[in-house]
Amino acid sequence: QVLLVESGGGLVQAGGSLRLSCAASAGRTIGTYVMGWFRQAPGKERAFVAAITGNGRTTMYADSVKGRFTISRDNVKNTVYLQINNLKPEDTAVYYCAAGPNFARSIQGYANWGQGTQVTVSS
Repeated sequence: QVLLVESGGGLVQAGGSLRLSCAASAGRTIGTYVMGWFRQAPGKERAFVAAITGNGRTTMYADSVKGRFTISRDNVKNTVYLQINNLKPEDTAVYYCAAGPNFARSIQGYANWGQGTQVTVSS
């Protein structure tokens, strides 16, 4: 079981940047987990954003965020980050951190979820 707590969300203007953090606590280092970020916009289903393997060497992104979002991790600090640049109004959503065994885009690939952090982008 992994406890995940997201932070760093807020209200920003279009074109701005944010860095989301996900602090993880577990009985072992989170380096054994794949970590992912998902988001859920109002009235929409939760959608994949990015994922990173346990050693941090491999990442993948949703097409809609490639080139603007960067996922990274610090296994010593047990923290995963999502750097978001050039924010757009359509990025407005609750952003969730997730941990699991599978390097996957699907929600089903992740067994542990945080409670989310709100990102709102004004035009």
